Amino acid sequence: MTQTHTEHYEREDGRAIELTFAEPENAVRGGLVVLHEADGISDGVRLLIASLADEGWLAVAPHMPFEPAREDVLAATDITLAWLTEHGVQADLIGVVGFDLGGTAALVVASNRKLGAAVSVGGQSNGELPALVEIAGKLTSPWLGIYGDAGDELAAADVEQLRDAAATSGTVTNVVRYPGANHRFDADPDAAVEAWQRTLNWFDAHLR
Repeated sequence: MTQTHTEHYEREDGRAIELTFAEPENAVRGGLVVLHEADGISDGVRLLIASLADEGWLAVAPHMPFEPAREDVLAATDITLAWLTEHGVQADLIGVVGFDLGGTAALVVASNRKLGAAVSVGGQSNGELPALVEIAGKLTSPWLGIYGDAGDELAAADVEQLRDAAATSGTVTNVVRYPGANHRFDADPDAAVEAWQRTLNWFDAHLR
């Protein structure tokens, strides 16, 4: 498995952030900003970063506050995008992906920044971030949303509302619901494999 690394990155304008990243062993296909869950940079996030690097992506996660507001998410993402650009990744080959709270954050980014592609796996508003259905209609980046309806995930009707809202954005979107699954898919390994493949396929299709 590819190793992850953490560094302090500071811009000339004084903006700075901690970044955890993994680099592909071979050619870099593009760059992915990974937005973490409320738990921060956990072992699961490091595994995700490494797994994306194994697929050829330069994957990097900014360290965000425990409950980030919209401005926190966008500021962290902007600095991370600059880091990817400095590492030679072209703008049209950059995407964003997030799970749980990071999934909501990825939708916020995809509605406020024009990127090559975005994927959200689960996530609801935490009170600091806007409601999903409020921002889905403002999407400016191709967006894939993957949701379950178990535990604290969105109910089936909420997912359908989100799908309808995203469809009004004028960009390419797809919303997939896995009945009985949560955002970790830990009770449904088959759905987990399919969701992972959908994520990779989305980036394959749009970051080229």
